[in-house]
Amino acid sequence: MSAVPAPWTPQRWLLPTGIVVVSLMVGGGLLAREFYHQPDPQPQSVLAPPSTTVRPPGQQPGPGTVELTRDAALHPYHDEVRRLLQTYFDAINGRDYDRWKQTVTSERVRNKPRATWLKDFESSKDGSILVYRIDLASEHDLRVLVGFTSTQQPQQAPLELPGATCVQWKLVLPVTQEGGDWKVDTLPGYASIDATAC
Repeated sequence: MSAVPAPWTPQRWLLPTGIVVVSLMVGGGLLAREFYHQPDPQPQSVLAPPSTTVRPPGQQPGPGTVELTRDAALHPYHDEVRRLLQTYFDAINGRDYDRWKQTVTSERVRNKPRATWLKDFESSKDGSILVYRIDLASEHDLRVLVGFTSTQQPQQAPLELPGATCVQWKLVLPVTQEGGDWKVDTLPGYASIDATAC
């Protein structure tokens, strides 16, 4: 006696059909999300790390605009740091002591009175300024790794490089909050400063 096939009922096909439909919807949704996904907005003021190409002497020290690596630009305080350092370097390049005083701590002002500051920066010109990294040292303190190039008269060269008219600097600047504003603080005595002649 042969088996009689079970009668066709819609309920038998409902579960498999439902699984296929849901799978197609999920797969289609994932595909659409990837296709229409907008890239995350990139921070402004981003610059790839500088190339190893050396500028000719006539083009030193380079532009005076403060720029950031991608890493630095992702830090929450990147815009405050960029604006602070832009004013700081503009003041040096413009021989504007009063403007420079607004960017540094009161201790740094005490350590560098107007006459000393004007003599130290008499022929200095800073450029190719790049913030590599910003680290939060505490709630009110940042450490900013910055590189820049300076040109100056030979008699005003740093002690480490006597007679140098062009120097590439790389150092960690302490930035702290004072009076509710971010300020460039005095470098600690143990600070590591990398200075090489261009």
